[in-house]
Amino acid sequence: MKFRYVRIQGKELAENTKYAKGVFSMCWQLVQDDVMEEEDADLFKEIDKWFSEVLPYPPQCKNQEKVVCFFKTENSDEMMKMIGPAMWLLEKYNHPFYVVYTNFPGEIVYEDKYQVAVKVDDDVRVEKLQQSWTPE
Repeated sequence: MKFRYVRIQGKELAENTKYAKGVFSMCWQLVQDDVMEEEDADLFKEIDKWFSEVLPYPPQCKNQEKVVCFFKTENSDEMMKMIGPAMWLLEKYNHPFYVVYTNFPGEIVYEDKYQVAVKVDDDVRVEKLQQSWTPE
């Protein structure tokens, strides 16, 4: 199966979206909390600068709307190559993260060549856990 979207995200939830924090938010938190060594913080700032120069900044993100971004896999080779050192930094500082691939990111409210911004669904359901097996 070929997936259309990919996102690097953590365990913790972002305050504004209640959605898993993305790679940039997790790294910035490590910088702001003085967890990263100065050299590593400088590396991340260079990564962030490259992305801000290459990727358009979705207006929904500028307006701090409840959206999350996914890279498009069809054009993600360069993006994933450039984000690799940020994932290495998360690993170096023992900060768990997941690389999530999907074809169903949600309602797309912004799209460009490299990414989509997806509206965060406020209507999250919690369903009763179905028992998949019965221990003897």
